[in-house]
Amino acid sequence: MRKKIDEFQIHENYYEQILKQVKNDPYADSLGIQLTKFEAGLAEATLEVQSHMVNAHATVHGAVMYALADHAFSVACNAYGKTSLGLSTTIHCIESAKPGDKIVARATELKRNYRTGFYRIDILHEQKLIATMDAVSYQKDHYFIELDEQV
Repeated sequence: MRKKIDEFQIHENYYEQILKQVKNDPYADSLGIQLTKFEAGLAEATLEVQSHMVNAHATVHGAVMYALADHAFSVACNAYGKTSLGLSTTIHCIESAKPGDKIVARATELKRNYRTGFYRIDILHEQKLIATMDAVSYQKDHYFIELDEQV
């Protein structure tokens, strides 16, 4: 019988290694997304909307809000050192943002089991909800960090 692994303990014990990996995101870096909070099943990322990130109506492009939310989701679901990827996402844009606005995506784990995780990602501007995303992740068997033998 296989020993049950405490993934919260893995998050704590290997925090720096996991953080280094999830921060290594060239696409997020190219957009100027900054990871501001990282905990087990929770991540927060920020982005200042630039003039080249807007649509024909001079408001933030939906793809930019999606990229910010998706980055926070990715970080949250990979917080346990096990390779996880998105199965599905649904985003709802409620309001917009303009160049110069700082927007924040906060990903919160709602429930996670052996293979799947369910997340809610809120996108905020000045603590006001401007979009929300529901996301489902799939957890593979592979750890992307080197675990000690005793785990």
